Amino acid sequence: MTESEFHRCADALMAAVDEAIHDSAAAERAGIECDCNGGILTLECADGSKVIVNRQTPMREIWVAAKGGGFHFRLIDGQWRDTRNGTSFADVLNAALAAQSGHVIGITI
Repeated sequence: MTESEFHRCADALMAAVDEAIHDSAAAERAGIECDCNGGILTLECADGSKVIVNRQTPMREIWVAAKGGGFHFRLIDGQWRDTRNGTSFADVLNAALAAQSGHVIGITI
């Protein structure tokens, strides 16, 4: 994957997460705020804890930092998958948001 292809795919993922959070009644009830700045997506829970989604261009990966740990995702057959166990990006993000906000968000990407 070229760098420009990676950026196009990463931008699409970030935009999809941003839109899903803003359109989610569950995220609104949980008080989750979403901000994308400089290619970094910050999801802030009502308690002030954050889930950070960041691109790692040299690795062609998306990284997620949450209270529950750090996760690395690579685009495999059109899906962002955890490099360790193949879990989907959406599943990991939903689990992190549920753990930190205390609410099931259930976004789909």
